[in-house]
Amino acid sequence: MAILSVHNLNKTYAGGFQALKNINLEIRKGEIFALLGPNGAGKTTLINAICGIIKPSSGQILVDGFDIIKDFRATRSLIGLVPQELTTDAFETVWNTVNFSRGIFGKTPDHAYVERIIKQLSLWDKRNGKIMTLSGGMKRRVMIAKALSHEPRILFLDEPTAGVDVSLRKDMWEQVRQLKDNGVTIILTTHYLDEAEQMAERIGVINNGEIIITENKNELMKKLGRKTLVLDLKHPVGQVPASLGPWNLVLSPDRAQLTYTYVSTHADNGIAELLAGLSAAGIGIKDIHTDQSSLEEIFIQLVKPS
Repeated sequence: MAILSVHNLNKTYAGGFQALKNINLEIRKGEIFALLGPNGAGKTTLINAICGIIKPSSGQILVDGFDIIKDFRATRSLIGLVPQELTTDAFETVWNTVNFSRGIFGKTPDHAYVERIIKQLSLWDKRNGKIMTLSGGMKRRVMIAKALSHEPRILFLDEPTAGVDVSLRKDMWEQVRQLKDNGVTIILTTHYLDEAEQMAERIGVINNGEIIITENKNELMKKLGRKTLVLDLKHPVGQVPASLGPWNLVLSPDRAQLTYTYVSTHADNGIAELLAGLSAAGIGIKDIHTDQSSLEEIFIQLVKPS
């Protein structure tokens, strides 16, 4: 069931630049969805449109069935946003910042709930400290606590681990998993594609203001991923025999390894014929191993200029 539906969404700025072009997207309730794209692709513009920060030029956005224009208060209360920029009052305490954010959305005070999310984000010992005294990673956690203060059903994380060290990143993603387990729908953008590969269930790629693909992560990896078969030779060879030309093998600099790249979804991947050809050419194999394309390699393939 979709908790967020975007239909034929367009955004053109006053100068004529079209940032979003006929976007259609559905986000399922309770999933982790990664929105990927190069800088300037339209990721933040799309998030800002959904969150009501900017007004679309045309199209419709529904959040749990509510229209973001007609039912702004209802939709905004369902959404939490952690923006790229660290926008907090530097002179306020963590506790007051999160409580104040809850009040903005008309929620009644609930100190037990605020305490719980502050503790979950490992901020409890900093609750009385001023924002200005915190590290970048801790400030990012405060932003997440603010976004969760009004108990949203959807949480947008726009580059949430930018400037955060590796250990804090791992802790933060553990919190994201817990939020998902609690029924929160997570939509994230990240430049750390290994994180998207690890965390997301579905992937959407936006480029030049257009959604070019949305797909289950595992299916995307299968459809667009390529595998390499690496053959460690018993003895180095001077060159690749002409009889093995159809496989476009790459010989390593030390001439002791051959690499064959193939599409993993093709039933006839040519491996059996290759191994027979190697045997016929008198080339012995010591070991065989394979590597699968990463999400980063697939992403580069999708957004590279045609």
